[in-house]
Parts: sequence; structure tokens; C-alpha cells
Amino acid sequence: MSNFSLAGKVAIVTGGSRGIGRSIALGFAEAGADVVIASRTAADVERTVDEVKGRGQRALGVPIDISRSADISALVSATLETFGRIDVLVNNAGISPVFSRALKLSEDDWNRILAVNLTGAFLACQAVGRVMTEQRAGKIINIASIGATSGLPRFTAYCAAKGGLLQVTRVLAQEWAEYNVQVNAIAPGYVETDMTSGLQDNPRLLDEIIFRTPMRRLGKPDEFVGAALLLASESSSYITGHILYVDGGWSAA
Repeated sequence: MSNFSLAGKVAIVTGGSRGIGRSIALGFAEAGADVVIASRTAADVERTVDEVKGRGQRALGVPIDISRSADISALVSATLETFGRIDVLVNNAGISPVFSRALKLSEDDWNRILAVNLTGAFLACQAVGRVMTEQRAGKIINIASIGATSGLPRFTAYCAAKGGLLQVTRVLAQEWAEYNVQVNAIAPGYVETDMTSGLQDNPRLLDEIIFRTPMRRLGKPDEFVGAALLLASESSSYITGHILYVDGGWSAA
């Protein structure tokens, strides 16, 4: 079981103050990692930093807007200044602010969703990848979605961004394999988070989603810790370019 340990490792988790990101950050701390929490809301960041410290690990909070390249640069610089290395990046920051048919989707909403979910994720991979390729070691985990490979009505921009993120994952896995940097993705199904609160409050839509999911329920944020720990640890030393679905069977149906 020592292969699953993250003792001595430094992990950055974007979108790490809530939902799946928070659960992964705390799970990494319990596995021995020092954790950098990057998210938009400073108060939420500091709360999660305190939770990581409560598990006996060092933590750093960096409030950022992942769509701003300057913020990403500041995140990497702050991490290196504090810890001296970056071993794991979890690209979890994401938004899904509109529920709209494609014909009514505004250009501004399209650009905003892609800026966070795809461009920001790529820029974080790029900035951290420069560090990891120089170290000749590292793990990158991109949080994608079932929407990356399944068409979800009213989520055109979100699905396009997450589909693009899968391709980024595959390309980087090939480009950085020679540097011992593994790049993989986790594709969640519908999960009980703030992002899905609107759907959870709509009985008709919720019933449709549950019926479509073989396990007949939504996922919980803590159910992603095991998958993330596998891909962040030495247990996945020969896994790269892989998409791990954690979706209650959605992709198998």
C-alpha cells in the first residue's frame, strides 16, 4: 500500500475549496501530501487550508481566477517559493453557469465557459508542466466530465470545453511521457455539488438524470478521492493518457 502514499509530495488543487476539489485536497492531505488550494473565493480557500492543516499537513491558499494567465503564474511562483517543487496538479476549477439551448447561447457565455474550463486548464497544465518536465517527474489530473463524450442538451459550451480537455490530456500524455510526467483525466457523472444545485432543485430533470444513471443516484464528492489518489501516486506509474470515468455507470449504458 506504500505505492498509494503521497508523503513528501506537493499537490496543487484548483477549484480546491468546494465539492470534488475540496474532497480531493483533503484526501491528499490524509495520504501525506502538502496541498496548495487555489480557488476564486478567499474565505473558502482559507477554510479549506485550515482543514488540510487539521490533518497534519502544510497548506497554502492562493485565491485565483483560473482564466487569467497572470494568476496561474502567481500560483506556480507561490507554490515553488513555499515548497520548492510541484508533484501533482489537479485541474478541477470549472464553471457551468448557463442552462441554455445552443440557439440561445450567447457568445459571451461561450467564451466565458471555455476560458475557465478549457483555456485555463491548459494554461495551468503548461505552467506546471514546465516545472514537472524539468524535475522529470509529475502527475497531472484533469477533471473532465461525462459531457466530454456524451452530448448533454443545454450544455453546449461545457461539453465542448470538457471534450477539448480530454484531447489536451491525450496530447500532453504523449509529449511529456519521456519526462516521466503522467497526464490523465477523471470524468465525473452528475455529482451532489453547488454546480448541480439547480438541477437537484428541479424534480423532473433530477428524475431524468437518476433514471439515466445505472446506479440510480448522483455521486458524492468523497467518491472521487480514490480515483484521484490512484492517479496522483506511484500506483499509476505506467498509466498516462487515460480517462477514468467515475459516473455511476453512465458511460457503460
